[in-house]
Amino acid sequence: MTRPRAIRPAPLNRLGDAVATIRDAQHLARFSADSLPDPPPEGRWGSDVLGPDYEARTLPLGEDAEGDVVTTLVRYRPEGRRPVRRPAFAVLYVHGWTDYFLHTELGPMWAGLGGALYAVDLRKYGRSLRVHQTPGYTADLATYDDDLAAAIDAVADDVGALPLVIMAHSTGGLTVPLWAHRHPGRLAALVLVSPWLELQGSQLMRTLSGPVIREIARAQPLRPLPTVDPGFYHRTISADQDGEWPLVEAWRPEHGFPVRYGWLSAILAGHAQVAAGLRIDAPILLLRSARSFIAPVWDEEMRRSDVVLEVDVIAERALRLGPLVTVATIEDALHDVVLSPRPVRDAAYAVVGRWATAYIR
Repeated sequence: MTRPRAIRPAPLNRLGDAVATIRDAQHLARFSADSLPDPPPEGRWGSDVLGPDYEARTLPLGEDAEGDVVTTLVRYRPEGRRPVRRPAFAVLYVHGWTDYFLHTELGPMWAGLGGALYAVDLRKYGRSLRVHQTPGYTADLATYDDDLAAAIDAVADDVGALPLVIMAHSTGGLTVPLWAHRHPGRLAALVLVSPWLELQGSQLMRTLSGPVIREIARAQPLRPLPTVDPGFYHRTISADQDGEWPLVEAWRPEHGFPVRYGWLSAILAGHAQVAAGLRIDAPILLLRSARSFIAPVWDEEMRRSDVVLEVDVIAERALRLGPLVTVATIEDALHDVVLSPRPVRDAAYAVVGRWATAYIR
């Protein structure tokens, strides 16, 4: 009987890898100190890129192989006004891949429900990205435990000991459930906005591709994949194109950060944990679009669909996170439901409000 041959990574000089390497070089050429906004101060609150109602502070995390590492905490503090009453709970927002906190409407939305909104830009993303770093890179999602611990401690120092709600999107919606599973008793509630709980193409695709990805990741973790983000999702949200939201290009480039094998291997490991089932001891709300539309060319249907993830897979996987999961389907929503056009995101806010009234104490 012939023994099956082990799958080996393709040589780096193959066409796909060459294209990936060129794209990586082009991204790094555009990524310079001049392209990054000034970071928030350490040890105190300072002004933020979102305007006068938001403040930010840098939280040092020490060093990794690339040098100094920080995370950044943002808070909603309406200009000239302090809260008229002590909030009933604190909310920490966690962003997704090639992303940062830009959701200016979430502050007043959560304040109206009795919450104090904070957001974290994880290491090597957004306000925490430094010129010496590989944007968005980690080889282990548990690395973000340190970011979340620093942010949660800073929230408690700022507003006192309050019940904690985390609202997480996309890749953040994978990182946070894994953290919550490892830290029982920490959360009062969890709100997930289109969380990336499984690889596109299902568990079978992850099972087939996983060994190859892991092998390359062990040898060349920073090697970029030969993938291309066509920029369709960026088009639907950017105020410079068809959307409503001003974006910082260095923090959220149109075609995304280069995807690297070490990072993708960490994502697949997280997906496998979700597939096996988690035990999150807090009520969970899932917000998702009613449909997915993933295609290589632009289509007008993309203005009312999730063009990044498969929404039915999201819903199925969410049921494996814990015993109490509410799945809310928002008609015509984009991938980031709360960046959808006004009537759509208002519908999402209403769902969050009703759910929070029932489950957040």
